[in-house]
Amino acid sequence: MESVKLYVYDLSNGMAKALSRQLTGRQIDGIWHTSIVVYGKEVFYGQGIAITAPGRSHHGSPLQIVDLGETAIDQETFLEYIEELREHYTADKYHLLDFNCNSFTNDVAGFLTGNSIPDFIKDLPTDFLSTPFGQALRPTIDSMYSRPSTTVTPARTPVPSTPAPNPALAASILEAVANQAQRPTSGLAATESLAAPLHPCTNSASFANLIRTHRAVVANFSNVVTCGPCRMIAPIYEQLARDKGVRVGTNGVGAAFTKIDMSTPSGNQLASQLGVRVMPTFMFFLDGKKVSEMKGADQNELRSQIDLLIFQAFPPHPHTSLSLPSVQALSLKPILFTQVPALDAVANKLASFIDAASWPASAEQTPSQIKTALTGTIVPYLKSRTPQANKPISAATPAILSSWSSITSVLASILPPESIFPLVDMWRLGFLDSAVGTWSASNVSNTNEPITVFLSKATSSSPRNYTLTLVRLLANAFSTPMLAQSIIRGSNKQSFTSFLIPTLLHDDPTVRTSAASLAFNAAAFIQEGRAEKIRNGGRATAEYEDEDWEVEMVSAILEALDREKESEDVVHRLTASLACLLRVSPFYETQLFSLLEVLQARSVLKSKLVKGGCGADGVKKAEVKKLVEEVALKLCP
Repeated sequence: MESVKLYVYDLSNGMAKALSRQLTGRQIDGIWHTSIVVYGKEVFYGQGIAITAPGRSHHGSPLQIVDLGETAIDQETFLEYIEELREHYTADKYHLLDFNCNSFTNDVAGFLTGNSIPDFIKDLPTDFLSTPFGQALRPTIDSMYSRPSTTVTPARTPVPSTPAPNPALAASILEAVANQAQRPTSGLAATESLAAPLHPCTNSASFANLIRTHRAVVANFSNVVTCGPCRMIAPIYEQLARDKGVRVGTNGVGAAFTKIDMSTPSGNQLASQLGVRVMPTFMFFLDGKKVSEMKGADQNELRSQIDLLIFQAFPPHPHTSLSLPSVQALSLKPILFTQVPALDAVANKLASFIDAASWPASAEQTPSQIKTALTGTIVPYLKSRTPQANKPISAATPAILSSWSSITSVLASILPPESIFPLVDMWRLGFLDSAVGTWSASNVSNTNEPITVFLSKATSSSPRNYTLTLVRLLANAFSTPMLAQSIIRGSNKQSFTSFLIPTLLHDDPTVRTSAASLAFNAAAFIQEGRAEKIRNGGRATAEYEDEDWEVEMVSAILEALDREKESEDVVHRLTASLACLLRVSPFYETQLFSLLEVLQARSVLKSKLVKGGCGADGVKKAEVKKLVEEVALKLCP
């Protein structure tokens, strides 16, 4: 028996572990490269299959060594197997995410031991690409490996609406990974098919792992060398794999497609184990069990079988069959507060509060230094943001943001909320600049980050001017998708929610209107994410959504709706918020349906339409009436 080890390397050299949470909203500890070590040799895939002495490859020393068990297969048989794999794992097929070293080591591990490599390595591409950051970088990664094809038109990778955050940082990560992924050679070839729609399975272990790790699997057993029908159906099968396979943006919805080449000994052996007697044969697996089989090259039947399999594996949300014209007509763009006050007056007001404050000797900056920075840097920047004929709108520079955030940290530690609101109002305008939003999202763990600073000073008894300006600042923060994600899914989520919910019930109608706008921005951000998945052929899934948070928000919005008797604008925005949280929610059937029943949501909404429910005569505007009725009758039990 021979020991089999998995050598694990981090292609990002620690950058993923340090930066992944602030960029993606989740912790990714490395961009993993792996190799198999057996019989005193290290075997890996990059520029084709390479064999070196253990630890002597260009990747250096492994970060981790995983014991995969032992093998009874002799060295000669193993080397014959590797030579057979060279036909599949060629340099031109390498892709950093879709067909890489880990695809190879998983195959080899299955052949030697019957085991697979650890899930945290296998699942990394799916984890990474399911984040907005990963989806934004996918076109860049694909372009590193793309070349024109004269025979096949690759499926277009959906480009997400979220722009690539922090491009310079993203580029540095990609450069580090790409430099490590393959040993540099002249004339680097690349994949013909960027989508890499077919999963290679060269033995029974890798096939068993495929059907274990995917809900729906389609397997094609064929030999295009000797079988005419196999050759005829092959391009159709590959196109179906592109169209109906698991793709970026679909959150795992779709089938995994594999092709078993029966011209190879291992492929023929696997086919024999599964009872294949005719070529081509297609098998369909659901949750690890074969549910149907098709023999022959009937493309219409193949397409129907695949559609049925995907429907069984991922039934559509019941809301997709509802007619919701008023809900669908809602613009999901955030409601922004763009009005510009007299900036010199705002600065003077803040300066008066600074002059009146008791200034501690330990403060990092003096009042004079802060006022100079305000009038000499911050106010001129904000003025430059005002649209002027024939003048481009300025974006905040790192120097401006560094100075501004330092000032904010000092003032927040000295001034009470009732005195600091002019500074909050300046930041409100700043967050209309995507450079400010991107910087804030990238520095959320920084103690000077303004949203973190201002939320930490907010309480249920905060003065009206502070509460109102902070609500509007947060609403404007949703103009940058990366920052919106950080607020909804990052470390500030709890403080954001604790601040928002009481403001929905504030005594002041202006505060309530602004709070309802903020609630809508948060709900619309979530709805836009669900809608994008559905547009790309996927389903709204629970991944990256927080069930408890959505239950809390739905409850708070319904309470605010029930209490709102004055403002039709508030009712409109709260109803739109509720619609966005409910529509195609992955928690609708498990949690929200019963919650809506208990809270009598339909009655609460319908009460806004009658006398006294909202103003003397109830809701008057026709569009608001239609929306309230539609949400009440179609989304609420």
